[in-house]
Amino acid sequence: METEVKQNETIRQLTKKERKEERRTDKLRARNENASKKHNNNLGSWGLWILLTMVIVGAFAWYVIKSPSLPESDFVSRAPFHWHTELAIYIKGEKQIIPAEIGLGTLHQPIHTHIGDNEQGLIHLEFNGVARKEDVMLGRFFKNWGKDIRSFGSNMSMTVNDVANTEYENYVMKDGDRIELKYE
Repeated sequence: METEVKQNETIRQLTKKERKEERRTDKLRARNENASKKHNNNLGSWGLWILLTMVIVGAFAWYVIKSPSLPESDFVSRAPFHWHTELAIYIKGEKQIIPAEIGLGTLHQPIHTHIGDNEQGLIHLEFNGVARKEDVMLGRFFKNWGKDIRSFGSNMSMTVNDVANTEYENYVMKDGDRIELKYE
């Protein structure tokens, strides 16, 4: 019974004003804790974004620095151009018609054919900027077509502007070229 009396003495009833002040203090403490948590979360988010940006910029810089530079001789042009090359394909002496709209569709390829001038074998090379030799090789046209240059037959021969040539898919096309491929 003595313990009960001691507890009752130590536990004193708070007045209405004291209870109100205690609730207000608790609310302020909770509000401050929430504000502190938000502030810490914001700092963490900003830190993460800054770190991610630094990683991306660093990776790009490393790629640019480490990527080998191409010799000037590998470039065909650094300015936009629109060239035309004629291609004739003969299988056992019979001229083949090259389909129209090779390289055209949802993604417009720089090397393509159009309706109408495809029957004469006209290939368009339309580049809006830098073009490397590998971009204008005859093999690129066949890749756009979905064909292999060697798939038309055996004993293939090639002439460019009436001169024999054995570069085949590696031939770098130029404006005004007349290319003939013959298959036996």
